[in-house]
Amino acid sequence: MTYSGAVKVGGGADVHELTALMISKVAVGPMNNNAYLLRCRATGEQLLIDAANETGTLLQLIGDDSIASVVTTHRHGDHWQSLEAVVAATGARTYAGRYDAEGIPVPTDVPVEDGDTIEVGQVSLTARRLIGHTPGSIVLVYDDPHGHPHVFTGDCLFPGGVGNTFEDPRAFTSLLDGVEAKLFAELPDESWVYPGHGHDTTLGSERPHLGEWRARGW
Repeated sequence: MTYSGAVKVGGGADVHELTALMISKVAVGPMNNNAYLLRCRATGEQLLIDAANETGTLLQLIGDDSIASVVTTHRHGDHWQSLEAVVAATGARTYAGRYDAEGIPVPTDVPVEDGDTIEVGQVSLTARRLIGHTPGSIVLVYDDPHGHPHVFTGDCLFPGGVGNTFEDPRAFTSLLDGVEAKLFAELPDESWVYPGHGHDTTLGSERPHLGEWRARGW
């Protein structure tokens, strides 16, 4: 089956099989959040991105092999409703951006700075801090040596625009500047984008519209 990233609440996961990494995407309610399970194919170690909600759904996705770690992309509550329960069930290490950790009620074991590396088995993810949706949102970049990059953007980048900056012009400019400098300027068009809600996209699909986003202010 070809991966599309089109998942729905109550439905099954969609699995993106890469050479060294398997990425399983599932949607949970009530805000159509995406959670991503990353599995190193060499070691079997697993990492969860955003324990958003529906603990049972997430634990079923994780399966009997459990997870070594869970990354919370940012402090907004819809992205960590099941974090406490998932950590209690798995004993996973918790990661979050250093400047958002104080807004997450589950203790962060590893505060993450811009440029830090997070490992899942033999696979390395690079964290990039983006300021605007929240003060300490992080995106995770897997620069696949066997293909193109894969980018987990939380609520910082979606098909059609950057994340909500709550009608704050300075926050919008900061977020768009960061997305342009740390994602679009550094990564190729083929880079696959996995957002915190809704459908996937690629940087190439969104790149032609950066000027439109800046002009409209959201």
